[in-house]
Amino acid sequence: MDFMHTSTSKDAWRSLCNVVEHSGIFDSEKRQPHSRCMENTRVELRESLREVLDRRDQTNIWLNGLAGVGKTSIAFTIAEEMKRAGRLAATFFFSHKHINKHVPIAGKIIPTIAYQLALIFPRIRGDIAQAIEKDEILLSSEKSRVDQMRELVINPLHVLRFRQETPYAIIIDALDECLSPEEAARLVTLFTEMLSGPDLPTIHLIFTSRPEAHIRAAMPPGVRQISLTTRDADIVQDVRFFLRASLDNIRTSRSAVFGRPPKPWPSEAEFETLAFKAGGLFVYAAMAINFLSPVGQYPQQRLDLLLSEKSNVGADIDQLYRQIIATSENPALNYRMLASIIRLLQPLPLSDLQELFHVDKESLAVMLEAFSPVILNPPDGVGNVEIYHASLNDFMQDPLRSKEYHVDDAHAHEHLACRCLDLLIRTEPAYGAAAHNARQYARFWWGTHLSSACPSSELRHLLAGFKKENLKRLVAVAEQDQSLGLLIVNLREARKACFSWVTVLNIDKKCAH
Repeated sequence: MDFMHTSTSKDAWRSLCNVVEHSGIFDSEKRQPHSRCMENTRVELRESLREVLDRRDQTNIWLNGLAGVGKTSIAFTIAEEMKRAGRLAATFFFSHKHINKHVPIAGKIIPTIAYQLALIFPRIRGDIAQAIEKDEILLSSEKSRVDQMRELVINPLHVLRFRQETPYAIIIDALDECLSPEEAARLVTLFTEMLSGPDLPTIHLIFTSRPEAHIRAAMPPGVRQISLTTRDADIVQDVRFFLRASLDNIRTSRSAVFGRPPKPWPSEAEFETLAFKAGGLFVYAAMAINFLSPVGQYPQQRLDLLLSEKSNVGADIDQLYRQIIATSENPALNYRMLASIIRLLQPLPLSDLQELFHVDKESLAVMLEAFSPVILNPPDGVGNVEIYHASLNDFMQDPLRSKEYHVDDAHAHEHLACRCLDLLIRTEPAYGAAAHNARQYARFWWGTHLSSACPSSELRHLLAGFKKENLKRLVAVAEQDQSLGLLIVNLREARKACFSWVTVLNIDKKCAH
């Protein structure tokens, strides 16, 4: 009997599908727009990786480099090529933008890998389902990762040991982005040790991350390390190629500005200065092009702004971020809003941001348009508003880099706690199909923001205005969608925060006397 045709096997498969982190799969629709290498860039590196991936002996590859050098674009492009060749076993791409920051992700990685393996190797799907059927907590985040790996990946793959001669690849991108140092190191050790065992198909492993010490220490002897630096001649040349092609596209698409046929732009001196500022940072080049591209702006004026500051490659990305902020209509106010959007615990679309922040939708859209070089705002208004690159988060968190624009975590969470409480007071709580709307967000996360917030008169005023009727409504909705546990956590966080504020205020009064 084919196990996959039984009702229990179908239930087991559904259980697996329910815990899969679909946004971790490299070509997930949630990850749009996808970041891939431009044609005729990274040619030598991609060829070198293809040669390794064609080998019959299992190989571990660690592609490392600072933020912005293009690691994810390379990983995505290689994944696309391997998928076209029918040799991509699985992927997991970590991303702050696409993975919920406050839902533990470590327990979802192996089930997501197993799900993809079952699709590429249909023969093992029944074995995976049987393992889930035998152990009802196998998919739990509390389950041992070793047990998960053995039952969901290694044992099923043993079935293929005499049938698969073609080498495959598993690609895990941005290891350092969503995991703790300990989790990242354990993941590397788990995959490199267990997938190198005997009687398994050849599955190469590609990891990408920043050159963090804990990841370096976890890499096994013999791992092939490829370090990408901003000084690498090939990378610098590829960035120049990208800039040249993108600037030409701006020039030819803006006939009202550059004429028809378009006049030469920019000058060679301007191009060389911009290319020098970008160095080997693809993220700088991409955001510079985004900054120059808006239809309602004059490209030359914006280019003059970019080239006006004298700095070096290491500081140029910070200067670019500050330049983008400074050119918005109200830099201080807009940056505070940007800081709040980035610190949301899950992303929201434009209409829900408008409801949460209680601002005019058109004004918010104009602000986001000013930040379009660093913020992705889907034109249909349905998709989530998200940051373009993780380096923006790094910039905003570091006061030495963001300088006059720095907004610390406590003040950002104070603003978000106020907006959540305000929304809960003035509207009916929501539940059901609109799982990510503003009201649902406020109901789920107000306590978490409150626990990290600094006390303010507005926040104390809103807490004082949170009446028994508001709490009754929250309890009623929580009972309907079975989230009472989360409501209790929020109330405990609020109680703890209020007690800590009282303690601090009492200490301040004693010090004053």
